[in-house]
Amino acid sequence: MAASDERTQAERSTIPELSRLDFSREQRTGIPEIVLAGVKPDEQVVAAVQAFLDRTGHVVVSRLRDKTAERLAHEFPNCAVDHRAIARSAAIHRPGYVRPRTDGRIGVLTAGTSDVPVAEEARLIAEEMGCDVYTAYDVGVAGIHRLFEPLAEMLAARVAALVVCAGMDGALASVVAGLSPVPVIGVPVSTGYGAGGKGRAALLAMLQTCAPGLTVVNVDNGVGAGATAALIANREAAARFGGAK
Repeated sequence: MAASDERTQAERSTIPELSRLDFSREQRTGIPEIVLAGVKPDEQVVAAVQAFLDRTGHVVVSRLRDKTAERLAHEFPNCAVDHRAIARSAAIHRPGYVRPRTDGRIGVLTAGTSDVPVAEEARLIAEEMGCDVYTAYDVGVAGIHRLFEPLAEMLAARVAALVVCAGMDGALASVVAGLSPVPVIGVPVSTGYGAGGKGRAALLAMLQTCAPGLTVVNVDNGVGAGATAALIANREAAARFGGAK
């Protein structure tokens, strides 16, 4: 065995000492395991990814640094790596793993292009959970006419939930909730400046909404929004096909 291979095996073998990995999370909750990479050394990320590929066949990695993404591509050359660079996230599949298709449907909208990275994080999670995801980006209240056509198309496609990502004043989430007959999940995004910058104004505005049906996750929490929307959509799809799981 080459020295580099020995080092890699040694690095991977340290994971049980550092973490208690939850291999049954997807079976228990319907949400796949997500490895938060941004605050971990590459060695820990690689070890966790290897463990989940061995046990479950797939894993999602969030908040990826560029060098960590390159490391994962090098470590797992035979795996399918769905790397969404703009979202700083990736889904990694062991050879032979097939992503499920549930016929769950969600929509993801953003107020501006600065909100797209968070929206794409939500999209990746929902797709990994088997959903079809319809998107409409840069349809915020500064040009509200841009919203109506794509929103109507999403509702015509019978989406079961909508994710709305918005920074600045966060107003788009309330507008969408006031127009839609399905649950809306608002994601305040850390775009903006001044007194309400870094998502604070958007968060408070969404929490103070007067539009019933809007639920709000934390700032930049695309993972939580995508997972929740997918759970709603997958249960709705299961009911259509003969009984909720």
